[in-house]
Amino acid sequence: MIPSELSRSALCLSPEERLELARQLVESVVTTEKVVEAVEEGAQRIEDVAHGRVLGLTEEQYRTALE
Repeated sequence: MIPSELSRSALCLSPEERLELARQLVESVVTTEKVVEAVEEGAQRIEDVAHGRVLGLTEEQYRTALE
């Protein structure tokens, strides 16, 4: 399967399946435990926002926070 076909197939997965696939892909190339923990935390935070457990920032709020 060529990368573009793989990408199209992956995008047909449910959000939960895409998050799990992303987690597995990152873990397959990351070797340090510290980075793995950071990726797991990031994935958990994305899941929290995606499932409505935590409200994300609007683009305006994000840009204001950067100032």
